[in-house]
Amino acid sequence: MYEKILIPSDGSECSFKASEHAALIASQNNAEIIVLNVLEIHSLAGLPVEEFAHKVNEFFKIESGKTLVMTSNKIKDYIVKNKLNEVKITTNKLEGSPADMILQTVDEENIDLIVMGASGKHGVERFLLGSVTEKVVRHAHCPVLTVH
Repeated sequence: MYEKILIPSDGSECSFKASEHAALIASQNNAEIIVLNVLEIHSLAGLPVEEFAHKVNEFFKIESGKTLVMTSNKIKDYIVKNKLNEVKITTNKLEGSPADMILQTVDEENIDLIVMGASGKHGVERFLLGSVTEKVVRHAHCPVLTVH
């Protein structure tokens, strides 16, 4: 039923929980998992000192890489712990609006299912769903599983 599952991960507890659900679904469907982290760096454009902005940007890129590794490791650990079938895991790091980059990845990668946290690391919630999650749920052309 599912061949490619996208996990947008920001390193939040909700995104780690979502990765476990995605691991189970991927294992049962022999599906590939794509872990995506999106750097939203447009807010750095207004920083007064270019050198400082560059250092902050580099810091965010390093943290993004760590998030991808941590999420991939959570998936692998969950698979081993629960004796599930192995799954192919790929990672991707993009820059831009998180919701827009998630939706773009869905189209470009022919994603069959998105599994994501209901709210992100920033704790920004709009009623029950985070603003990124809400936009993805409203505009995605595939099923979206949100995890609390």
